[in-house]
Amino acid sequence: MGSKFPHLSSPLRIGGVTLKNRILSSGHDTVLVQDGRVTDELVAYHEARAAGGVGLIVVQVGGVHETARYTTHVLMATDDECIAGYRRLAQAAHRHGARVFGQLFHPGREILESRDGSAPVAWAPSATPSERFHVMPRAMSPEEIREVVDGYGAAARRLREAGLDGVEVVASHGYLPAQFLNPLVNVRNDRYGGSDENRLRFLHEALCSVRAQAGDGFVVGLRISGDELSHDGLTTARVLETTARLDADGLLDYVSVCAGSSATLSGSLHIAPPMSQPAGYTAPLAAEVRATVNVPVMVAGRINQPQEAEQIVAQGWADACAMTRALICDPEMPDKALQDRTEEIRACIGCNQACIGHFQRGYPISCIQHPETGRERRFAVLPPIVRRKRVLIVGGGPAGLKAAAVAAERGHEVTLHEAARRVGGQVLLAERLPGRAEFGGAITNLEGEARRAGARIVTGSRVDAALLRAAEPDAVIVATGAVPRRPALELADDPVVLDAWDVVRGAETPRGRIVVADWRGDWIGLGVAVLLARQGRRVVLCVTGFGAGEHLQQYVRAAMLGDAVRAKVQIVPNVRLYGADSDTVYLQHTLTEEPVLVEDVSGVVLAQGHDPVTELTDLADALPGRITAIGDCVSPRTVEEAVLEGLTAAAAL
Repeated sequence: MGSKFPHLSSPLRIGGVTLKNRILSSGHDTVLVQDGRVTDELVAYHEARAAGGVGLIVVQVGGVHETARYTTHVLMATDDECIAGYRRLAQAAHRHGARVFGQLFHPGREILESRDGSAPVAWAPSATPSERFHVMPRAMSPEEIREVVDGYGAAARRLREAGLDGVEVVASHGYLPAQFLNPLVNVRNDRYGGSDENRLRFLHEALCSVRAQAGDGFVVGLRISGDELSHDGLTTARVLETTARLDADGLLDYVSVCAGSSATLSGSLHIAPPMSQPAGYTAPLAAEVRATVNVPVMVAGRINQPQEAEQIVAQGWADACAMTRALICDPEMPDKALQDRTEEIRACIGCNQACIGHFQRGYPISCIQHPETGRERRFAVLPPIVRRKRVLIVGGGPAGLKAAAVAAERGHEVTLHEAARRVGGQVLLAERLPGRAEFGGAITNLEGEARRAGARIVTGSRVDAALLRAAEPDAVIVATGAVPRRPALELADDPVVLDAWDVVRGAETPRGRIVVADWRGDWIGLGVAVLLARQGRRVVLCVTGFGAGEHLQQYVRAAMLGDAVRAKVQIVPNVRLYGADSDTVYLQHTLTEEPVLVEDVSGVVLAQGHDPVTELTDLADALPGRITAIGDCVSPRTVEEAVLEGLTAAAAL
């Protein structure tokens, strides 16, 4: 047990609590909360991770004051009514040997929304605006400060009564305690500002309140960004002074280190760093904090593989690793790693689409590779099959592979046919774009799951009606995907017009100025634009919407737009493609309907969406077996919808 990961599998003592291993799920919003309370869905979500072997679950932020409601779906710990829900969650996790901590939270000026749509009044140390959310807060009075400080302690007392093992005060990512610490945000001249000691006072008092009201033997930790990585954020030096002082005063049982700030676009992408960020890049920050304190240090930030976590702990950079998105993607990751079953791990690819991407759109948490996440009560245990069926699946993209894996796992006889020499569909092209290399891991994972479950995969096999009739299947799942869309355009003088996927495959692109015409506003047009610019082309990215990448998750968009700026891509918003000739691209402004011309152009690259491949579904009435179409052949969308439909189709067999 744990022979490959001796450090990760070892117990860790934190205060009066022992963790069975060094893997934790750090606090993260799930949108599995209703009216500020724990739901059955939230309990099921965390119990799945506890059952999968995680050592510690840190429950998402719990508001300590009514002004801490920074979204409409925040968990609240402001009255005793919260205790029952927290208790159910703790008991569910404890059944599997996991420990449970809660997060005590106030966002300060970092407020996204209110319950009724009106702009809330944000409390902060000073009336210093937030750049990212464009919030102008109100400076807190001394009485309001005392009220919030008491709220931290009262919330801690409630969580202890609920049976949790500890709490952590959230001072990370530019939230309220960090705002008090920051001299560029906190410009007070009373006892809570004006000097380092005064700026520390709020956090110090909050921790003292927690200690006093929760009582002895209850773990109290601090979550803090080792560097806010923003032009006006907390620096590592100031953070180290803070952690050293709080530890010296005996207020901390552990420190949880992350990076970034909610207050800026550049800083916020480190809250859930996308795949373009290096693996485990925050570990050196944790190591610096660890050198200043005498308590265990945890670290979070792009630690998606147990091998990375083992190295971090073995080298002494941190005592435990938050592998939150890895657990969102594979709840059983700890058991698989520590039982030497690493080949079975469904590795997170850092796409951010359905985890924090869902949170930012107000939807329950999920995962594009594992749509069972957030839907545990529906899909955790599928009903036994009534009869073993011969299932034929057409198409080896994400939808088909997920259907094959689930159907075979349930006991059906599954054969998947893929026309190409490799399974993967468009994902094999997507992984070639800048900053998207890990995206192909989704196919590696899905194919492995299908093969281990017993599905037979036949590549280089194009399915037609004759093959289907000869196979005599009981059920057919069609997942034939989509092809690039070529809209009708006004073309003259033989202009060079390529599809985005042609460029990714290596098609020769003319030198000079290239227009990338992007209808969707996702990673295809933006990624191809950066790719061409890095190859020395002068790229004009013309997008139909208000901005490039507008359909990407916020942190992914920030990272890719940063790459585009550095590559000197020119972005023209609000234009639709109309036509082209040998040296001019003709567009139309989507707001004014006026013509827009881009001249001195060598070629046009189309990123104009996709058309479904429907040859087989069009023949459904004449084919044997029950026909179910899934994924892009139904309607071109994303990997998330494709994999979810693969799951639901296989679950229905």
